[in-house]
Amino acid sequence: MGGRQHEQIPTDVYLSFVRSLYGNRMTLRAGMISHVLTCGLIYFKVQDPVYLAFGGIIFALWFIRAMSMRWFDKVEFADTDRDLISKWEWRYIAGSGLVTLTLGLMNGYAFLVSQDTFAQLAALSVTIGTMVSVVGRNFGSKTNVDIISLAACLPIMIGLLFAGSIYMAILGFMVIPLIVTTRAMANGVREFLYENVLSRREIAIIADRFNAALNNMPHGLFMLDEDGRIVVANKKAAELLSAPERDSLRNHSLMAVLRYGVRRGVITSGRAKIIERQLKSLIAGEESRALVYFSEELYLEFSAKRRMGNGVVLIFEDVTARIKAEEKIVHMARYDSLTGLSNRGYFSEIVETAVRNMGDDEKFALAVIDLDDFKHVNDTNGHMTGDRLLCAISARLSGLANERMTLSRFGGDEFVIFIRDVRDAADVDKTMSELFESLRGNYLINGNKLFVSLSAGVVIGSKAEFRLDDLQIKADLALYETKHHDKNSWVIFAEEMDEKYTRRQKLKAALRDAVREKSFTVVYQPMFTADTVQVVCCEALSRWYHPEFGAVSPAVYIPLAEEMGIVGELTRHMLTVACRDCASWPNGSAVSVNLSANDLRNKEIVSMVTDALDAAGLDAKQLQVEVTESAFVQDAAKAKSILEELRAKGVTVAIDDFGTGYSSLSYLHLLPLNKVKIDRSFVSDIANDERTLKLLKGVVHLSRELGLEIVVEGVETEEQLELIRSTGSADLIQGFIFGMPMPSSGIVELTSSRKPKAARAAAPKTKRAGTGG
Repeated sequence: MGGRQHEQIPTDVYLSFVRSLYGNRMTLRAGMISHVLTCGLIYFKVQDPVYLAFGGIIFALWFIRAMSMRWFDKVEFADTDRDLISKWEWRYIAGSGLVTLTLGLMNGYAFLVSQDTFAQLAALSVTIGTMVSVVGRNFGSKTNVDIISLAACLPIMIGLLFAGSIYMAILGFMVIPLIVTTRAMANGVREFLYENVLSRREIAIIADRFNAALNNMPHGLFMLDEDGRIVVANKKAAELLSAPERDSLRNHSLMAVLRYGVRRGVITSGRAKIIERQLKSLIAGEESRALVYFSEELYLEFSAKRRMGNGVVLIFEDVTARIKAEEKIVHMARYDSLTGLSNRGYFSEIVETAVRNMGDDEKFALAVIDLDDFKHVNDTNGHMTGDRLLCAISARLSGLANERMTLSRFGGDEFVIFIRDVRDAADVDKTMSELFESLRGNYLINGNKLFVSLSAGVVIGSKAEFRLDDLQIKADLALYETKHHDKNSWVIFAEEMDEKYTRRQKLKAALRDAVREKSFTVVYQPMFTADTVQVVCCEALSRWYHPEFGAVSPAVYIPLAEEMGIVGELTRHMLTVACRDCASWPNGSAVSVNLSANDLRNKEIVSMVTDALDAAGLDAKQLQVEVTESAFVQDAAKAKSILEELRAKGVTVAIDDFGTGYSSLSYLHLLPLNKVKIDRSFVSDIANDERTLKLLKGVVHLSRELGLEIVVEGVETEEQLELIRSTGSADLIQGFIFGMPMPSSGIVELTSSRKPKAARAAAPKTKRAGTGG
């Protein structure tokens, strides 16, 4: 080992070298036999018993060594037993050294004593043969090689040097190259084998690491030869393909593996052929990656890389979770999470594709369906019940849909249906009638029986005029028309609806400008005491005149302002003007300003009122705010809190249009009210219907029991006025009988004169045309 010490050799390698010394015992027996026979032949030739002694010693040493070798076989060596290994090495060295020393001495004796040519030649032959065996079986120990070489050759050298011939002496020196050569050869063999053992160990370690890495990969791996047969397969590959153990896959083709999957029922034969084509395309380099569908529960993604030569390495992984996640993401991106119907974006894609594939003459319909009063379901039963109702409706709608229909939920309670291959309006009516007949009715949700009615708007179109956004607007316009006139039905879009829509959009733009520029005028309708002697309060009413649209009714622009979210600015303007005008009126008359439902959801209304009073220098007791029941539907608690704060500042609070809602009586004791303004519907027929008069008197009595002041609205005839006065049904009276709403200057004149008869004489004797307040 080139000077390496045993301590430098790994213990397992050291043990393997020592085992090599004790191995191949037939050569030892053959050597012993040849040595003993040679000794015998020399004895018979020269008749010298010393050679028999040499033969006996060699046999005895062989026997002892044979017993020692048997003992060696029974020893169990541990990786840490270097000392024990070393002892057995030295036992071997001792035995082999004694044998070669005996041979060497026999050679020396032949040259110095016997001086018989046969004896010299025979002894030298067996000794040189032993030297040759040093390379073949004794290379495992450097020390053993040295001792054998010296023990065998030194006696020969001495015998030749002292043989008495110069030629013999020269031959004696020629033994030195033999020693050196034998030693070098043995050491070379040992060094070569040592490096080989280390290399094999490293290869084994690398192979073990490679095998561990290969079988712990999260990916499957096949290494294919140029014929497409598997030469390497890892454990994961066998698992993913439900194949036998990886070792059994070697030398098989991929198709054989797929056929095994077919037999196991993992894939179908048809699917196996498709997969084979995909993998062949991948192996041929036509694709860099291939997503292979095995089953709903298994998607594998393969990639291929060429090896040196013609082989290919296939790496594949289970991407089922990723595919499922991607499908889920795509589903979430395309479908409504609540109902499972396609959402707006995906619906648009489907519809646009469908229209592209239509014939030029083919017609379609787009229907927008809305649930009537769905908000009431959420408010009274909770949003969870509302969601479940939407799911139930969408499930029923999906069951009704056929191949002509594409369904979508755009949000809230709005469903959209695209209907292909529509013949005419009658066909659309028939389809909508069938849908409404099935969708309309009772639904049992969370133990509650909920009746559902629907409203819809439908537009019919063709490929040439397809603009989805425009169609949706038209369908919405038709839906708006349905809800405006009579719910629980549907309307097919007509062009005049578009004109109305355009006008409405222009009106909204003009209204926004009017609010910003404060282009509204304010008129006032007085409220007289029951004896019609004194004006106590005046209701402020806004009026808007537009150059294009003319006089626009408050019944039109106030709801529009609420829809646009700008009604608060209109309220601010009304408060500012009304408080300023009121401050100029004589006799301390009050002013009343209407607040919208939006105002009572905005905490800023309190600061608006305060600012208006401060700017006008008006006492809070001279300001009255009027609210309707609709203001309390969405957030009664917040509205009540705002009214309490206003009332605490001294502002009077009145409920307007009392009696038009379904829960008016409950508000009388829940809200911080000072007055009740009884709606004109209680007054209009009191002269002709005794029951109506009794109802009015009952409401008045109830209100007074609660300590509320009574204002009766809509008084238009002398007969109505006399009945109200004679029955004591009002504290204040308001109506056209006293005149039309007038500007602030008219109120100043009216309150100064205090002549109600004159006022009545000036009033027109006509039916109410509408205050618009």
